[in-house]
Amino acid sequence: MNTMRKHLNLLTGMGAIAIIGLPMTGWAETAPAATAPASPHTFTANLGVVNNYIFRGLTQTWDHPAIQGGVDYSHATGWYAGMWASSISDKQFADGWAEIDLYGGFNGKLTGDWTWTAGLYGYLYPSANYRDALPAGTYPNSQGYNTLEFNAGLGYKWVSAKVSVALTDYFGANKKTFYTDDSKGTTYLDLTANVPLPESIFTKDVTLPLHAGYTNYTNKLAAATALGGTNPDYADYKVGIAKTFDGGFNVGLSYLYADNGKVYDKVPSVKGGTELKNLGGSNVVLSLTKTF
Repeated sequence: MNTMRKHLNLLTGMGAIAIIGLPMTGWAETAPAATAPASPHTFTANLGVVNNYIFRGLTQTWDHPAIQGGVDYSHATGWYAGMWASSISDKQFADGWAEIDLYGGFNGKLTGDWTWTAGLYGYLYPSANYRDALPAGTYPNSQGYNTLEFNAGLGYKWVSAKVSVALTDYFGANKKTFYTDDSKGTTYLDLTANVPLPESIFTKDVTLPLHAGYTNYTNKLAAATALGGTNPDYADYKVGIAKTFDGGFNVGLSYLYADNGKVYDKVPSVKGGTELKNLGGSNVVLSLTKTF
């Protein structure tokens, strides 16, 4: 009888273990939780310094350093918007201290590696006004530098071509600032390439920035400059090298050149006095940027 009772107890215990074990095995083999879908929204920010802020071939800081930074938003569908700012020189922009850019538009894909873009770009110069140039009375009428452009372009891999058209006077160029007419419709043609260099020679994430641009005004200067120029059209060029490091740091070194010295050389300071500056010509720019 005792032997039979022991066998019954053993069978009962084994059955209990089997019954308990079944649900435990089921729990261990359940599927993992589904991964949350990626957000269609992307936000980035950047902060940097340059030894000279060059815009379309011309210094904006009277050949002095600038601190710069911005924030950008993009949507997976292609829409984008952002803001960027830089310090500028009040020797070049009367009573100006900063350039603040606001922009937005759409980046789309065509086929293969072809892309397209279209958008608006606004340049704002708080407190800056030609009227405040020295000596007093140089520009008797109030006129700001603010400018709005429409832009459109095509891209293929790391090459892009873009045209920007001024919807307002181009940085205040009109009859009040001694041009022959308003400057709406002034265009800027931009051909840019960021050529990736071979990792076997330059390590990873090194590029060769190349650029050629042309500014085509719809008006001319009403009177010749001291060097005899009346046509403000000019071409600008850039060649450089840039390296992106882990952590979002980018270092760049570029050589830039802008022609038409008859208009852009020996430009007087708007703060008065006898100081002159070549706004174009040759420049070497070193930049350091951190992206967040």
